Amino acid sequence: MKKIVVLLTILLSYTALAQNIDFKATNFKDDKDGLKKATDAIKAGDGFFKTANDALFATQSPGLNFKKALEQFQVAQKFNPNNALNNFKIGACYMNSTDPGKGISYIKKAHELDNACDPFMDYYYGYALQLEGKFDEATKAYTAFENNYKKADNFSKFVTMHKNECKNAKASIATPIRAWVDNLTDLNSEFDDFAPSISTDGGEIIFSSNRPNGHTANEVGDYDYDIYTSSSSDLKWGKPQAIKGGVNTTADDVSNNLSFDGTRMLLHREDNGQMDIYESELKGLNWSDPKKLHFQISSPRANEVYGAYSNDGWSIYFSRDNATRSTGFDVMFSQMQSKIAKDYMAAQMLADVNTGFNDGPIYLHIDGETMYIASQGRASLGGYDIFVSKKVQGKWTTPQNMGYPINTPYDDFFFAPTANGKFAYIASNRDGGKGGYDLYKVTFWGEEKTPSIQTEDYLLASLIMPIKDNQVEAKVDVNKKSFTVFKGKTIDHLTKKPVEAQIEITDNTTGKIIETFTSNSATGKFIITLASGKNYGIAVKADGYLFHSENFDIPKGAADNLVDKTIELKNIKIGSTIALRNIFFDTGKSTLRPESNAELDRLVQLLKDVPNLKIELSGHTDNTGSATLNNELSKARAEAVVTYVKGKGIAANRLTAEGYGSSQPIASNNTADGRQENRRTEFKITGN
Repeated sequence: MKKIVVLLTILLSYTALAQNIDFKATNFKDDKDGLKKATDAIKAGDGFFKTANDALFATQSPGLNFKKALEQFQVAQKFNPNNALNNFKIGACYMNSTDPGKGISYIKKAHELDNACDPFMDYYYGYALQLEGKFDEATKAYTAFENNYKKADNFSKFVTMHKNECKNAKASIATPIRAWVDNLTDLNSEFDDFAPSISTDGGEIIFSSNRPNGHTANEVGDYDYDIYTSSSSDLKWGKPQAIKGGVNTTADDVSNNLSFDGTRMLLHREDNGQMDIYESELKGLNWSDPKKLHFQISSPRANEVYGAYSNDGWSIYFSRDNATRSTGFDVMFSQMQSKIAKDYMAAQMLADVNTGFNDGPIYLHIDGETMYIASQGRASLGGYDIFVSKKVQGKWTTPQNMGYPINTPYDDFFFAPTANGKFAYIASNRDGGKGGYDLYKVTFWGEEKTPSIQTEDYLLASLIMPIKDNQVEAKVDVNKKSFTVFKGKTIDHLTKKPVEAQIEITDNTTGKIIETFTSNSATGKFIITLASGKNYGIAVKADGYLFHSENFDIPKGAADNLVDKTIELKNIKIGSTIALRNIFFDTGKSTLRPESNAELDRLVQLLKDVPNLKIELSGHTDNTGSATLNNELSKARAEAVVTYVKGKGIAANRLTAEGYGSSQPIASNNTADGRQENRRTEFKITGN
């Protein structure tokens, strides 16, 4: 008998827990004051909730209204946690936040207490199931909502979108791409960490976060977004630091895109009630106060966010909203008319890229042929997904989903790849993060290999997706266009201190200057990305120093190259010697080849810039062959250079020519590379 009573008590307790309790006086006779506070909070929250939902229907930002509503509903929740409608509203607020997973338990509880508590119950119940990966059940819930909700408004497109997402997610998760996606725990916090942008060599990252920053929190307790930076060392990211300079303010400062050389940055922030795009430049260790971009980009009539540089530096791509349409943000671009004036033409919409939902952020790959774009529309797996589009015959193709595990039923957006295409950085609020949006690293496996045994040993390991067998996975489209990252720093030869220098990159085949830029004044650092299949000349000039030059080949089809060079600049003083690395002769002859002209003209310009400079031109060989012939050849080559320089108007009494053959090696003659180093033309300052 006692067992029956205990079981009955448990059953009654469970029934009571599962019972919907309304906010009525009859249910709370002993706490009328508490009931009034709860109902007043619900009434206040309902106003914010309606405003937020109206914006959602119009594909506009709800602002802080869901958060304001959530604060009020939580007051009522503490008083009565078993009301279906209040649980539903809390769940809906969370599901429209940057941490939607928090809403799942509230929606499921509301559904258990009273599945008819709100006309949108089936919709949000479907969303909860979708986030849990229960796509068939989610589709049934969406269909039930679709059958019952007959109002003539703009919301039906959301239902259709979610049903398609469930279908897409099932197929994509069943055939994942060859990649790992790992949480960057060293960088993330319990707050929103997003908007990553990576340097071309993958060594520096910037991102935005609303972690506590010493500013005053807003009315819902959130801090404004600031921009942070971190450097990678031994595969570990350093502690994030607020970016130096005048970038961060008490407004939301959201990083958008780093230029490929790392000296400029696009960001957006609010100004007089609307979002605009700004640009900041790195000056030494500090970023300059951002300047609002040209009115064709930062329009006074709309909100603009997520600016991105084109590969050639002539265009800015960005997202713009339009209050007259319910299509959210659209991707647009504006092309510069003059790099000197920095004036832009009227912005154009990318019709083949945009959807009826929010489109952007955007990233333009350095190859000029690949665009990564985040979108809520198209064949998404849920929320924002990352897509890729290719430029074919001047037009961008229809964006294609990058697949699972890059994309999930949650929001996955931003895509910042390294130059070699092996890694990328994204932001996501997927399950398992630290909270809100987190930063993730994508590692592409590359081409599939046929295993030779039952299981393979892998050199790489993933934190969350370890390889267990040799199951064949679907291929991922990894960018095939190869680049070399040329990075380094310019320093004084004697003091080893940084020197700010102008750097020219020349295509030695055409003699055309590809790029001119300046190394950082505080660190001497520089970085640029070069296409493969060419021979390049690098010339480095700084006031008061001899110029430095060298050349190297990047083989066609080369991939994952990195040239990291410290360039030591020498003062212009008597006795200083500099090698001319981009002077070329026909084999065994003293005939100058045309690709030498760019280097020779730089030497001529130096002599014109320093009128009192006198130099000795010297030729050097390796130790192969006859010493006599080597001496004669080296002297003839030095004289050929003198003849060229004199022909450009330099007085003969400022020039001498000497041939040293193999008598002054700078490297071992026992290797091919060493012999190549020894075959050189130099000049030495003999008067100044």
